This record gives sequence, structure tokens and C-alpha cells, in this order.
Amino acid sequence: MVEQSDLIIDRPAGSAHPRYPEVIYPLDYGYLVNTQSNDGDGIDIWIGKSGKKQVIGIITTIDLLKRDSEIKILLGCTTIEINTVLAFHNSDQQRGLLIKRDSHHNCVG
Repeated sequence: MVEQSDLIIDRPAGSAHPRYPEVIYPLDYGYLVNTQSNDGDGIDIWIGKSGKKQVIGIITTIDLLKRDSEIKILLGCTTIEINTVLAFHNSDQQRGLLIKRDSHHNCVG
């Protein structure tokens, strides 16, 4: 899906959330065009700084404030970046769970 979809970065690293200005995005964050997540928008994606186009895993999230659940694709993220994004989703009214691909492209919990 990532290879077949255009990627839009609508929240670059260091930018503030449009409704919660105290929330700063630690990495580039965007979505895949012509895809649909549970919230009706495109599937969200975090982009690591390595430039690699490999899907590392996903983070499944629950947002108690929005009362929804989504997945966030991790693209080209290092271990440090994964931990940073996971911490981002495990704050305030959100919780996230990492599902990481192993070296054989299987998902492991």
C-alpha cells in the first residue's frame, strides 16, 4: 500500500498540532493518499529521517479524547525514532501499541 500510494506530509517535524499547539510533532507525519483509516481520513504515516522506504511496523492507537482507534505506519524509522513516536502516542489521552516487523517481514508484538 505504501509503494502504491502518494504520501502527503502535512505535519513536518517540529510543527504544532493544529488544535493543540502545545503538541509538537517529533518526526514528519502525514498520510497516504486514496486510503482510508477509521476516522475517514487517509492512513497516517510517520516518516523516519533515514530516507529508507521500508515499513518498519505500525503503532495501533486509541484516543480517548476523540474516542477512536487508528493505525500509524512507521516508514524508515530507527529504533530511537520508533521509541520517540511510541512515547508521543502514550501521553495524555492516547495510548499506542507497537507492532514491529522482524527481519523476515513478519509482524511481532
